[in-house]
Amino acid sequence: MNLFDRAGFEAFVLGLPKVTLVHQWRDDSVAKIGGKVFALLDRDGGEIWFKASDLTFRMLPELPHIRPAPYFARAGWVAVGPDAPISVEELESYLREGYALVAARLTRKVRAELGL
Repeated sequence: MNLFDRAGFEAFVLGLPKVTLVHQWRDDSVAKIGGKVFALLDRDGGEIWFKASDLTFRMLPELPHIRPAPYFARAGWVAVGPDAPISVEELESYLREGYALVAARLTRKVRAELGL
């Protein structure tokens, strides 16, 4: 699966529980859990942006083609380009981690409504 392709990215994120997907901003594919963004496919730059743990946020931008995500970096997001030296499996794992981080910060009520 090519996560840098809109169809591949959307199929992957929609496979996670209770995810919604919208096209917004510059027609980016934006994945949300409980109304909160956890990942997006930046249609302008061809990058995948996602919420990262503190450790991941510090480590990943040391690799080529990975940088703090513009506008989102202050919240611990990274932007990964298609030429970044990480495998599809690693990227999928980071996206799952971003999903879990954002889901954990939802209110107890919203998590209960979503069955999380």
